[in-house]
Amino acid sequence: MIGKFDVGQMFDQVCGLFYSSRRKLATAGIFLLVIFFGFHIIFGANGMVVYQNKRADYQKLLKETRDLDEENQRLTKQVDQLRTDPKAIEREAREQLHYTKKGEIIYLLPQKPADQPPKDASAQAANPAAQR
Repeated sequence: MIGKFDVGQMFDQVCGLFYSSRRKLATAGIFLLVIFFGFHIIFGANGMVVYQNKRADYQKLLKETRDLDEENQRLTKQVDQLRTDPKAIEREAREQLHYTKKGEIIYLLPQKPADQPPKDASAQAANPAAQR
């Protein structure tokens, strides 16, 4: 059976231990808080990793926009030429519709077939158990 004196003495020891190590506990607490905030700043919902990904997406979209603007300018120029230049109209008619002038012959070459994987590779891709 523990008496009042023993409990009081144990309490005094615990309090003494706490007061003697409170600076260490405060330092450890602040260290943990800094670790938590650092982790949140780097990996959080609006952290550096997300920021870098969004920045890369932004750069990709800028490049796509520039490419589309260039293509738009090229197509606008082509439309203007087709409206005003008879030689451009003739060139398009000859290329797309295969029109010819009198005495000309058009040679059409067969288009290359799409690259097809070997038959063995397609059978293996369809049956993954056969690869084991």
